[in-house]
Order: sequence, then structure tokens, then C-alpha cells
Amino acid sequence: MLENEERILNWDSCGAEWELETGIVIDRDMAAARIMRRWVAVCCVAGIFVFVAHAQGPSGGSGWERVSEAPILLPQGSGWESAGTFNPAVVMRDGKFVMLYRAQDASGTSRLGYAESADGIHFTRRAEPVLTPEAPYEKDGGVEDPRIVKIGTTYYLTYTGYNKKDAQLCLATSRDLAHWERKGVILPAYQGNWNKAWTKSGAILTTKIRGEYWMYWLGTAEDKTDQMGLSRSKDLIHWTEATHEPVLPRRAGKFDSRVVEPGPPPILTDAGIVLIYNGADDKLVYRTGIAVFDREDPSKLLYRSEVPVFAPELEWEKTGQVPNVVFVEGMVRRRGRWLLYYGAADKFVGVVETKEIEPNNLKSRNIQ
Repeated sequence: MLENEERILNWDSCGAEWELETGIVIDRDMAAARIMRRWVAVCCVAGIFVFVAHAQGPSGGSGWERVSEAPILLPQGSGWESAGTFNPAVVMRDGKFVMLYRAQDASGTSRLGYAESADGIHFTRRAEPVLTPEAPYEKDGGVEDPRIVKIGTTYYLTYTGYNKKDAQLCLATSRDLAHWERKGVILPAYQGNWNKAWTKSGAILTTKIRGEYWMYWLGTAEDKTDQMGLSRSKDLIHWTEATHEPVLPRRAGKFDSRVVEPGPPPILTDAGIVLIYNGADDKLVYRTGIAVFDREDPSKLLYRSEVPVFAPELEWEKTGQVPNVVFVEGMVRRRGRWLLYYGAADKFVGVVETKEIEPNNLKSRNIQ
């Protein structure tokens, strides 16, 4: 109803006229026609809102669709993967999908499991982990949250080494994804231009820019929130911090107000460097966003999601070791669509697909 125009209508005792609250008397047929026009307008507006809401989807307008309503990987047995199987990295090798996933036992120690698939949905696991905690910076806590890139003939694995005291970003290399050579801690905890605590989640861009490789990662700022940093390297082993402040800071009052953490390794597109990231709000609900950085300057932000593109909705995404978490960590291109693999509630692995990961509205420069 339009304010100051349409008001309460009263039927008079003769039934021949309508009277507005203002005292203006109008013909009954005219009044009925006016009401009908108003209802048509209201219904049209409501229809538009329904259409937009349906197009956007429940997670804020992404076109991301779950491939399976059930987890594609679950904890099993009573041993090294009995408590949780989550936070996967996925790459293609010899025509097969290879997944390295974080597996946790009942004591909380993490290892990396190995699984293969022909279709990217149904995975067969190996009986034993391919990376177990051995180095002092991994002992007792474990090896966590892998991300994998292939450069040349070598696979580079970034992961979190946790010794029940500190979590630090580490690196290992391999030629076959099954046998790994440790390169040590590449971003020590409690060091850096703004980081004051742990380091995690190294997402490496495989294409050199200005003769160097670039890596987005997570650190803890002075206010104890987890935000995103950026480092560069000529050899993928030795890294130098590229900024004096977080390259992707938290945003108060939004879905990424508490945690801003890299997801899968970024990719270089015509739009820029596209990085899927995981954000958590003040209640530690984890949702997914997209950031795009300049092709020539990986520190220059061009776009950032105003609302999440993916969020916990299913029961197994809301209930687990850590509730209300979807944490995207693996990404593979298949048949014109992207498959994105995520950990759910720190217990399960799920997969979602989308046709595009590049935002359609880059011109808005939505970088709040």
C-alpha cells in the first residue's frame, strides 16, 4: 500500500459508495479498481523478491550447489581417522582425482590420508596415512589442513604443523603425492610485520608475477583476530612478507569479522587473482567468500564478497567436532564446472560445484 494515499476503506450503510478515512467519498467501482491495481503491484514486487532470492540461493547469491546431500568422506574405524576426516586438498593426477585430507584420531592427533576417485565424488582411501607427525614442530598435535599445487613436475604441499603448543605453516614436496619430503617451517609463529601468534593456511599462486611466486596465508593480529597475509618467494622455499598490514583484513559486523583465512590455492584469470576464502563471524560460524586481487599486484584488492557464497545449512555441516563450519580447501575444474571440496564441522568432507568462480560484478569494486 502506498503511504499517505491508500487508507482504511469503510463500506457505507447503503452499500453504494466507499469512504476513505480522509472523508473523501468515491465511487465503489473506482475504489475496487484502485485496490486491484495496488494488489497487482504488491504481488509483482513480491514475485521479484522471490525470484531474486531463488536465483541467489540460500547462501547469498553464488550458484554454488551441493553435489551430494551426504558427506563424501566420513570418519571410520577406531584408529588414525576415527574422530574426523575433513579439510581436503584435491588435485588431478593421471586422469584421477587425488585427495589428501586431514584425519584425526581419538586423541586429537592429525595425519594426512590419501584417497582417489574417477569421478570426483566416490573416493577410495588408502589404509595408511601418507604424512604423519614426525618433526618436532608436528609432534603430538599433527599435520593439518593441506593445500597442494603442482609446479613443473613437483607437487608442493603447504600444511599446518602443530605440536600442541604452536601452529606453524610448513612445506613438503613430492613427485607422486604419496611420498613427501619435508622442507620445514616456512612462516614461523610469532614473527612478521603484523602477525603476533600462529601461522597457517598457505595458498600459493602457481603463476609467477614480476618474477616471483606469491602466497596468501593466515596470521593472528594484535587484536587476536585471524587475518590474511601475503608473502613472496623466488624458490618456493624461502618467503618474504610483502605487506606491513593484512592484505585481506577482517570486517566488523560481517561474515568475516573474526577470521579471514585462505581457501584453495588462488588462480589467475582475466579478472585477476581469484581467491576463495573462509570467513568466520564473532560466533565462529564459518562461511565462504571470494576475493579478487590485481593481476600485476597481488596485494591490490579489486573485489570482495559482501555476503558469503556458501554457508553451513545441512545437519552434518552444523553438528560435529566444531559446529557450524564449511571450510573450502580443495578446488578442481571438471567439464566446464568447478568442484570445491570442503570440511564440514571439522568431521566430514563435502563437495559443492559452481559454473563460475569469478564474480560477475567486479565493476562495483565491492571492497569494504
